[in-house]
Amino acid sequence: MDISGLISELITLVIMAFALGMDAFSVGLGMGLVRLRFRQIFYIGVIIGLFHIWMPLLGMFIGKLLSDKLGMLATYGGGVLLLILGIQMIYSSFKRDEEPFIKPVGWGLMIFALSVSLDSFSVGLSLGIFGARTFLTIMIFGVVSMLLTWLGLLLGRRVQGWLGSYSEALGGSILLAFGIKLLFQL
Repeated sequence: MDISGLISELITLVIMAFALGMDAFSVGLGMGLVRLRFRQIFYIGVIIGLFHIWMPLLGMFIGKLLSDKLGMLATYGGGVLLLILGIQMIYSSFKRDEEPFIKPVGWGLMIFALSVSLDSFSVGLSLGIFGARTFLTIMIFGVVSMLLTWLGLLLGRRVQGWLGSYSEALGGSILLAFGIKLLFQL
């Protein structure tokens, strides 16, 4: 492949990574409305970046073997996970004395990261069929999603101070709306 072909592929991958990372940004914006420390924000961004590396990698390998039908199932799964996270956040905003069911730590963080990276698995399926450059693809997806997650979390954290006690309900509403969008886009 010549240099112009490589540049064209690089531009295409960056645009795709930005589109996929906007999921992480949007969900990060909602999750950032929960009181988080900067250390947690850093950790969440890194974990989401890692999920945006291994999910499309897994998708690329499986994409060589399976049809596009699995991509629709992954999108539905992501929508359902976001609905659960959103409902939980809204519910816990009204129940101040109870611990939230899912928090952005431990398994809750893994569920959160999985929910925003399922679409990159679907894209990985498609890219696996078309034979994209694996290492370049997953590194771009990972870095862009990590940066966009940090941006969303930091903006959400900033807005959280302005909204007070309603910020967690707003964050849950954002996650809920995004889950509904994923479920009804197909």
